[in-house]
Amino acid sequence: MAKQTVYPIKKLVNLTEEQATRIADFRFAQRLQSENEAIRRLIEIGLDASAKPSGED
Repeated sequence: MAKQTVYPIKKLVNLTEEQATRIADFRFAQRLQSENEAIRRLIEIGLDASAKPSGED
């Protein structure tokens, strides 16, 4: 049996309609099972991008 990841910290975030639509589009494009997983992945992508020095792709 696969080990299930536990996410003990919960956050409530308000979104615009456009943001909600973009998250849903990302979720379906990536074939993710849940909106929560899509949001976690997008946060990781953003955090990774913000950690890069300026000018680095």
